[in-house]
Amino acid sequence: MKPYTVLVSACLLGQNVKYNGGNNHNAAVHAFLRGKQIIPVCPEVLSGMPVPRPPVELCKGRVINKKGMDLTAIYQKGVDRVIQQIKEKPVDLAVLKAKSPTCGNREIYDGTFYHHLIPGQGLLAAALTKLGIPVLNEKDIESLMNR
Repeated sequence: MKPYTVLVSACLLGQNVKYNGGNNHNAAVHAFLRGKQIIPVCPEVLSGMPVPRPPVELCKGRVINKKGMDLTAIYQKGVDRVIQQIKEKPVDLAVLKAKSPTCGNREIYDGTFYHHLIPGQGLLAAALTKLGIPVLNEKDIESLMNR
């Protein structure tokens, strides 16, 4: 029997890879992952962006920073690296950070930097969905674990 493999946003595991240098450690995600094979990733760090780094949001499918610079190509490079990393490893599920411009699976910030959310997916979540990999976020896992 093959191990159940989960791709996970590294920030949810407590790795300090967030744009502000912190993390989004999540106890429910940790509990859910027990006994599973995990592949921690941060597409933003894999793109070559530093920690900390200026925040970005998606605006009409483009990754934009607060100064209006288009960083889509840079962030896409990180997504491509994640996809390359999992090509030889069958992934059963992805648990990604909600609302992130790369990892958000249901809603993302709208690109105005005023914390307005809109329906949509981040770059990695969209790429994984296209590959047929189910994508959940930490809120989904919290709900699942609290049943």
